Amino acid sequence: MGLDTIISLNKVSVYQKQHLVLANVCLHIDKGEFVYLIGRTGSGKSSLLKTFYADLPVIDGNASIAGHDLRTIKNKQIPMLRRKIGIVFQDFQLLIDRSVEANLMFVLRATGWKDKNKMRDRIDDVMAKVGLTTKGYKMPHQLSGGEQQRVVIARALLNDPEIILADEPTGNLDPETSDGIMNLLFDISKTGRAVIMATHDYGLIERFPSRIIKCEMGKVVDQKCEEDNVGPETNNHDLEEDKLEKDGTQNVVEHSDVIIVNDDNQTKEEHNPAPEIDSEDTKPANQG
Repeated sequence: MGLDTIISLNKVSVYQKQHLVLANVCLHIDKGEFVYLIGRTGSGKSSLLKTFYADLPVIDGNASIAGHDLRTIKNKQIPMLRRKIGIVFQDFQLLIDRSVEANLMFVLRATGWKDKNKMRDRIDDVMAKVGLTTKGYKMPHQLSGGEQQRVVIARALLNDPEIILADEPTGNLDPETSDGIMNLLFDISKTGRAVIMATHDYGLIERFPSRIIKCEMGKVVDQKCEEDNVGPETNNHDLEEDKLEKDGTQNVVEHSDVIIVNDDNQTKEEHNPAPEIDSEDTKPANQG
């Protein structure tokens, strides 16, 4: 594992309860990389992402995420891991009863921030990064879809994460707005953060080419891995085949499961348990 590697999985099996989803996973992602995660419904994308933030345990092989050993991580250490991971949701999952600024303030309080001046400064900083410096007073319903997604990205950046997991971030957006979100995510990767984006929009991949990881037939196909179990590089033919498969399932993660990580500052929202996956990774691959 190189000095710049931020995600490293070697010979890891990914399980949902007793069901083996992905076998012998070998995967290495460096700081500053932008990586697409593709695969048909039920192929294991959601389970792989859940493994990254320790919602699914690692019981064999070796796995390191942002400096945390997932084989030995304790429950009390998981909130610290999750602070290093920012989540971008397809359906935004903003709190609709409060302003944009109040949404961001809620996350900061829940993750242990105390100083109000520092909190306001941090909110100003992330809002500037996503180009919404004048929108903090707005309610979510007063924003366009693209603006709401930018707020979600700002929220993901609040705790200065090392990794961004983006779950179909352009799924509800028009093509022009999607391109703007893609440019923003690529800019974020250029700051040294690893960005992993799950998507079924192969037009975006063609317009914004980058490394591709594919979940397929119980394995992770990645050209950068040197393990024997890894197949050839995913090519345009693979993308054309997968274009017919659309993921209509629920989001990879729930709002309160990931961004509400400070056990000492729990609120009602924080007590929500991690969601049970009864959709993508337990459906047969031929369902949409």
